[in-house]
Amino acid sequence: MNKKVVMCAVIAALGGFLFGFDTVVISGAEKTIQALWGLSPAIHGLAMGAALWGTVLGSLVGSWPTDRFGRRRTLLCIGALFLVGSLWSAFANEVYSFMAARFLGGIAIGISTVAAPLYIAEISPPAIRGRLAGMFQFNIVFGILVAFLSNYLLARLGDNSWRWMLGVMAVPSIIYTLACLGIPESPRWLIGRKGDRAAAMRVLSLIQPSASAAEVAAKADEIAAVSQDKASAGGFWSMRLKVPIMLATLIAFFNQLSGINAILYFAPRIFELTGLGAKAALLQSVGIGVTNLIFTFVGLWLIDRLGRKQLLTIGSFGYIASLGLCAWAFFTGHFKIVPACIFAFIAAHAVGQGAVIWVFISEIFPNRHRAEGQSLGSFTHWVFAALLTSFFPSIVALFVPAKDAPPGPAGYIFGFFCFMMALQLVWVRLWVPETKGVPLEQMQKKLGIV
Repeated sequence: MNKKVVMCAVIAALGGFLFGFDTVVISGAEKTIQALWGLSPAIHGLAMGAALWGTVLGSLVGSWPTDRFGRRRTLLCIGALFLVGSLWSAFANEVYSFMAARFLGGIAIGISTVAAPLYIAEISPPAIRGRLAGMFQFNIVFGILVAFLSNYLLARLGDNSWRWMLGVMAVPSIIYTLACLGIPESPRWLIGRKGDRAAAMRVLSLIQPSASAAEVAAKADEIAAVSQDKASAGGFWSMRLKVPIMLATLIAFFNQLSGINAILYFAPRIFELTGLGAKAALLQSVGIGVTNLIFTFVGLWLIDRLGRKQLLTIGSFGYIASLGLCAWAFFTGHFKIVPACIFAFIAAHAVGQGAVIWVFISEIFPNRHRAEGQSLGSFTHWVFAALLTSFFPSIVALFVPAKDAPPGPAGYIFGFFCFMMALQLVWVRLWVPETKGVPLEQMQKKLGIV
């Protein structure tokens, strides 16, 4: 591995750490905030969900700065947004200011899911592109674990501990922003968008030090040729790009229809249905987090060995088995197996969709439309995440209307997620192409884009 490429990929992937940290850090402050400002359930829900809706907007508009100003500058701006959002949240004195700060942080998250995986894919050699781009997902999971640990350590600071919990993210935000100053711009953006061949060749020489001048020039010619072909020259919403558009939309759709966000966010509620309420917090913050981290490592180790399609297949079988057993447990009253099934579900997600989604979307679009494609996939992901998270409690209440009612009908919810994963398996086996080891400039031929 080229150390310079790995360093650049690691720095860009730290945006995923801020993503994971910012998403989860609110869990340690939400009860205090509700009591401090006397929030009604409706306003409390809006305050807690403000960041999630910010991600929807950020993912929708993320392609514009990424293409207009460049990948590197966009990554710098993401760090600045995280910094402002964390400090603003920590010093907020009323709920609406707090909601605005959280919404700003959400915008940073949404843009990060566009710019960071895309940048890593564009600087990485094909043979290790999956592992390097997959570090974004690893950092998300790592950020979640660090946020739980940080909340635990800062909880003893008294009445204002919640402000420290939210404000401490300023530290990694500053580190990330300063680190981004040391990475080069993507050579594919320099050629395809800015038309600066000389700067692109300097970057190519930097990230491919063993390549001769002739090889660097040939690679620049290849990037330029692909950036000017018919598939790249036309608009994004065209029949030429129907295959990558469909693939990006469906992988994001199935990612959320697995129930991953609903299960992560509402794990305590699910465990309460099984009579394990007293253990819910530990199971969510430690057991689920550690399982996610371990199997994300496994997914990153396998992604360039087995390939994207194979990991999605393995993950689909894991989803079907774990969700199916959860549904059976709720229908039959065998609740003791539910925690193990949830952990198996998290493992299946980490190895499959979790490891693959951001890598796969960043690979399948032509150079000039990669940012728009990444934005489409990210936007689809966050819209369904927001919808499922918003409606999941109501759906559970619909199927389990009273506290003393048997939780058996909740099996229908897991049964639905299991059915969607069966559909994903069919889609993966019949229509998803393998992108492992394929150079980005040759991906169009692989997908039949002309």
